[in-house]
Amino acid sequence: MNMPESNSRRNFFKTVGCLSLGVTGLASISAGLPQLPEKRESGKLFVKDISGVKDRIERVKMATLGMQRYDWEQGTVAQAFLEMGELDLAISLARGAILRQEKGRFSIMKGNGPITDCSSVGEVVLAAGKLTGDPIFQHGANEMLNVIKITTHRTSDGIIYHTQEPAKGIWSDASYMLPPFLAAAGEFQEAVKQLEGYRKYLYNQQDKLYSHMWDDEKKRLNRADYWGVGNGWSAAGMTRVIKMLPEQMAAEKKKLIGYTRDVIDGCLKYMRPDGLFHDVVNKPDTFVETNLGQMLCYSIFRGVAAGYLDSSYLKPAEIMRKAANDKVDKLGYVHDVCGVPNFDRPYFAPEGQAFYLLMETAASDLANGRK
Repeated sequence: MNMPESNSRRNFFKTVGCLSLGVTGLASISAGLPQLPEKRESGKLFVKDISGVKDRIERVKMATLGMQRYDWEQGTVAQAFLEMGELDLAISLARGAILRQEKGRFSIMKGNGPITDCSSVGEVVLAAGKLTGDPIFQHGANEMLNVIKITTHRTSDGIIYHTQEPAKGIWSDASYMLPPFLAAAGEFQEAVKQLEGYRKYLYNQQDKLYSHMWDDEKKRLNRADYWGVGNGWSAAGMTRVIKMLPEQMAAEKKKLIGYTRDVIDGCLKYMRPDGLFHDVVNKPDTFVETNLGQMLCYSIFRGVAAGYLDSSYLKPAEIMRKAANDKVDKLGYVHDVCGVPNFDRPYFAPEGQAFYLLMETAASDLANGRK
């Protein structure tokens, strides 16, 4: 073989390889591909009126996928897809959380990574590992779990702060974020301990509601308001942990069932006739929002299906469910949830989208005898 000629030919193909592919290779490749369908009418899916629950769910799902997401939003949306049985989507979101995993914490965006919020996708990451057999998911979950175990960013009685270091705050949001991952990882006692801690610092026994924020440095409530969505996070988080506790923890399960029933009852006292709630449930001068109703519906449908909530809860649940469905527009956006970016107005939010999907999944499971 003539070496100069060989080098020359190699350089030639390096230089014009792309052009060569475009002229000849592309034609041969495209010949083996299926024919592309004719271009459909732009926006056809959303031009028509919503034709039923399945159509509405599909639109909400598509709108949700288009939303930008922080750590807790990634986890909440991923959980919705997991419970819906949209396993490819759930696995994809779990992979996305790992792509942004830093120092063990999932879904890091711009350095914002509180331990609790980062943990919110944990159950889905564990499920992805089981479904795919890919060790990257278990490895990622182990790293996140190690952060939880070794952190000193906790109260003197061991309750992990919801706020990022060095701020020492406990928020009702954490009920949904951290304990379900702990339970999914088999850390059942720790999951219950964290829920007990949130109740200790935030729960008002007389009103059966959770205040939003505790400042552990000042040893006082930083936000005593009964934020609706915060109480929804509490109910839904405990609902998920109840489902995962093993039979030998019957006493702990019974206690959490009581806690969940309490907060649902506390909220339902303030349900408006239209099935919606005020942002601070006992303050009618705060704006009216949609998401608490969805969160309570999810918790009620799951509780009735599991047999620990009485079927009488279904009456208010269906009122709340109808109110939420009436808030979905043709594009699949759930209107007037406590909205991004500051959650101080009725607007849109990934968590509001996710809880619509969780609510409808739980309703379907109950109707079909699935727990």
